[in-house]
Amino acid sequence: MIEALATVLNLAILLQGNVEGLRLVGFGVAAGTAVIGSGIGMGYLFGQTIASIHRQPEAFSMSQTWLFVGIGLVEAQALFGLAFALLIGLGIF
Repeated sequence: MIEALATVLNLAILLQGNVEGLRLVGFGVAAGTAVIGSGIGMGYLFGQTIASIHRQPEAFSMSQTWLFVGIGLVEAQALFGLAFALLIGLGIF
């Protein structure tokens, strides 16, 4: 992770006078972190749900309900991140 941030900083130094280039770097960083964070959250959510169903099979319906609530929250986070990335990429923000 530190190497990726160092690469982004080096790229920002190279593109110091190029505002469009920096905007595209910001777009890539924002979109990438939104999608990576969503993937990590989704994997953790499914793993914990499977573990809870394995421990208590009789609580499957309640676990399934909370799984869908969690999926909605994780997907909303990803969509907000991608919307923010588009705002950066289009130069609105």
